[in-house]
Amino acid sequence: MKRLTKYFLNGLIFIVPLVAAIYVVYIIFIKIDSMFAFPVRGMGFVVTITAITLIGFIGSNFLTRKLMHLVDIMFSRLPFIKLVYTSVKDLIGAFVGDKKGFNEPVTVLLSPGSNIRMVGFVTRDDLENLGLSGSVAVYLPQSYTFAGNLIIVPKEQVSPIDSMSSEVMKFVVSGGIASK
Repeated sequence: MKRLTKYFLNGLIFIVPLVAAIYVVYIIFIKIDSMFAFPVRGMGFVVTITAITLIGFIGSNFLTRKLMHLVDIMFSRLPFIKLVYTSVKDLIGAFVGDKKGFNEPVTVLLSPGSNIRMVGFVTRDDLENLGLSGSVAVYLPQSYTFAGNLIIVPKEQVSPIDSMSSEVMKFVVSGGIASK
């Protein structure tokens, strides 16, 4: 009976992530297709990916960069939209683009004299403008969510991790069980 239980659990470990990924992709196809009235299933998804790529191409073009900058300035000045626009822009910019924000993985010693550490990413190494010289800002992502905490700690309590930041993020978000 133990062997059957083990096989069943191994099957779950294999099937659940696979089914979840397929389901998410299926929902994306259905939602995008329902927004557009395309006769071919999946065409809305293809059109959306193409449009986003085209906008990226236009946005990186030298001639349209000024226009994109003006749109950015306009959205950054509108009262309520500014909060949403800049927050989403900064979040996406932290993961992709030229100015990735989570590229310096570290461990943080929680309390001097103890060996308890947390894994995070230095987001700012100079906080003198806040009157906190000698301290750094470290973002501590939470497992299985997009949430996290920003802590300010003395530089002496931070140690770099000699690993790729994407591997460290995967490790943290998976609760420490991600494998290579």
